[in-house]
Amino acid sequence: MEHMPVTVTVVDHPVAAEALTNLRDQNTSNQMFRAEMRRLSLVVIAEATRSVPTEKIRVTTPLAETDGVRIARRPVLVPILRAGLGMLPAAMELLPDADIAVVGVQRDEHTHEPSEYVAKLPTHLNGRHCLVLDPMLATGGSLEHGCRILAQRGAQQPITIACVLAAPEGIAFLDKSDMNLHIVTASVDERLNENAFIVPGLGDAGDRQFGPPN
Repeated sequence: MEHMPVTVTVVDHPVAAEALTNLRDQNTSNQMFRAEMRRLSLVVIAEATRSVPTEKIRVTTPLAETDGVRIARRPVLVPILRAGLGMLPAAMELLPDADIAVVGVQRDEHTHEPSEYVAKLPTHLNGRHCLVLDPMLATGGSLEHGCRILAQRGAQQPITIACVLAAPEGIAFLDKSDMNLHIVTASVDERLNENAFIVPGLGDAGDRQFGPPN
């Protein structure tokens, strides 16, 4: 099979830059963190859906008929639990007619390997545009696992990933897969540390949105 290189788009927008700065700040409260995650997600997801399939329609304004467009087929939003839930409200606001599927993948804190605990999505995704939501592309294991499920079920290629931060190691890991992926992110950070956290990063996106699990 021919290797399909992963493409990366880094969003360059002052609103995204300011929101990301607030997310990075260790003094940002959980409430403010959730608000800034939604704000940044709106910008990132708007860019990530730039190539969503559309079709032409005719509409009547108060003055005349004119040409318009609508999204051709309901896309599928796929948050990677649990951190991806923080991006879901913005995605639903931009794509109110979308279907929603969920994939739950947790990372072993010692081996850093992904482990699936839930996958609720259509059996057949033939031709469906899927948008995967995961704030942090760190090692790439969780995203690779989730995207692999979508690809096996026939999701439209490339599969689009919307994230807040990406590590070079995670991008390189996904690039070694045989999947056609497009990553849209607000920043490609420096590296992963010895605990597989993104540096400088913003900490644990799940804990900072929802509180620690224990």
